[in-house]
Amino acid sequence: MGTIYLVRHGQASFGSANYDQLSELGFEQVRLLGQWFANTRQGFHRVVMGGMQRHRQSADTCLAELPKALLHDTEWRTDTDFAEFDHLQVLQRHCPEFGDTEAFKRLLAQSPQPQLAFRNLFEQAMQRWMSGAHEDDYVESWPQFRQRCVAALERVAAQADAAQGAAGDNAPSQASIVFTSGGVIAALTQHLLGLPDQQVVTLNWSLANGAVTRLRHTPGQISLSSLNNYAHLEWLGEAGAITYI
Repeated sequence: MGTIYLVRHGQASFGSANYDQLSELGFEQVRLLGQWFANTRQGFHRVVMGGMQRHRQSADTCLAELPKALLHDTEWRTDTDFAEFDHLQVLQRHCPEFGDTEAFKRLLAQSPQPQLAFRNLFEQAMQRWMSGAHEDDYVESWPQFRQRCVAALERVAAQADAAQGAAGDNAPSQASIVFTSGGVIAALTQHLLGLPDQQVVTLNWSLANGAVTRLRHTPGQISLSSLNNYAHLEWLGEAGAITYI
């Protein structure tokens, strides 16, 4: 039986000109995860990144904490099917003001709770995207996004199962790690558990930066083992180490 670790990237640079860049705290979050893996002697046979800068930064920073022996002969590759959906487009189709960063900041500033106001807007934008009533407004529809995420996961599992079979029954179980984003992990969790679309919106907000979702797999079957584990941030971290954007 193989294991796949889905890692949500560290905190990105929300509110800056380049969101796709880890913040100082984001680097620390994935560094703590790497120390957790090192302490538990968890090595990996393959590393997969979703193709975004924050995915690569998270992978490099996290795995730099592991002894080289734990990454011996590890395959590194990029699979853009693990990339996040275009959250900027999803927001702009629902709230055109988001296209003007300063105007959007002023809009949020009018609320006594700007973060809550943003969350409400984002959830409404997600519901519009997922409703299926406006698919022509988006480069990628919700079903297309979900389908590519599932296909990417199945490729990782199939590759690991094939490698396990070639290595023989006495070989160590295959361990893969995927650095991706919250929307991808939420969509895959929905697929594995059969959740309704509305639960994906809620789940997406509960996934912490640097958190790990663990899957187990055998040929033709993938199951959820644990979801959104951020014990490494509580164990090694400080107050404020757990974030969700």
